[in-house]
Amino acid sequence: MDVGVKTPLIDFFRRGEAARDVRLQAAQGGLATKANEQMALLVMLTGDADSEVAAAANATIGMIPPAALTAYLARPEVTEDMRNFFAGRGVAPAAEAATEVDKPLVDTADEPEIADEEDDESSAMQRLQSMTVPQKMSRAMKGTREERAILVRDPNKLISVSVLSSPKLTDSEVEAIAKMSSVSEEILRIIANNRNWVKNYVVVAALARNPKTPLPVSMNLLNRLNEKDLKVLSTNRNVPEVLRTTARKKVVIEK
Repeated sequence: MDVGVKTPLIDFFRRGEAARDVRLQAAQGGLATKANEQMALLVMLTGDADSEVAAAANATIGMIPPAALTAYLARPEVTEDMRNFFAGRGVAPAAEAATEVDKPLVDTADEPEIADEEDDESSAMQRLQSMTVPQKMSRAMKGTREERAILVRDPNKLISVSVLSSPKLTDSEVEAIAKMSSVSEEILRIIANNRNWVKNYVVVAALARNPKTPLPVSMNLLNRLNEKDLKVLSTNRNVPEVLRTTARKKVVIEK
């Protein structure tokens, strides 16, 4: 069942790239994503080919408090496909919409919350080393700032992309990720395709300078750069030559 919600994480599930243990945890409500993303995953997984996953998704939907569910369905961003799915189950939108858009409607994950100010890189690394993929995905979305900085570089794309789905992710973290040459091209492409994030000039400049940013993305960002950053980019030997050359030409033209 596809309810029309499109996010990088949902795309991985839609393409069948999520392993059974990950799908099962999502179906059980253990991946505490933003409400819209979580509900799309649950609805999608009610039609999973694995009967246990499908049953878990149906059971988790049944755990959602009726008032929270109907208030969520009244949100303007909820798709008609989503409303039709629940209409088939006899659930209609409430008169007033929910105001907490980022909070998951159900969360069965049992990891303890750890305050950011109590965390550090070494302790975060030690915790993460022994975790399974579903556990790391859960920490990517609800863990500490330091955990997100580590997990966004994870070679497993489901884990790294989960960081970008975290309701706790801040603008300063996105800026830092955009500067990282240790993240995958997929992560940088997702950031570049997010309209809200590329409204931030620091993010745009960081993506343009990042040698890991896919060349078509970097080229499209050149028009957003000021003259100072174009000059810096035109002499940056870490980026592709065609990008340097184009930046140099733009500096000359603008003069």
